[in-house]
Amino acid sequence: MMTVEIILLSFLVIAAATILLMKRLISMAIVFAAYCVVMSVIWILLASPDLAITEAAVGTGISGVLFFILLKRVRVMEKKSEEENRRSEDE
Repeated sequence: MMTVEIILLSFLVIAAATILLMKRLISMAIVFAAYCVVMSVIWILLASPDLAITEAAVGTGISGVLFFILLKRVRVMEKKSEEENRRSEDE
């Protein structure tokens, strides 16, 4: 059992470092969701199912959905900004 815990904790450290170093926001959101899933597995191994369910629901579910909604809105705002810049350059 100890090896599984070490592997999962290593993944958490690597995922956290990866999130900090990534440049694409969508990739960051996906790695963060994976981080939350592994964290909920760790809570289960630590015999704390209430925290595992909370981590899965809030960390993976709600936060993941909010990240993807935010990314969609950022892209829409970037497109509008680019269109406004093109219009001002054309005039």
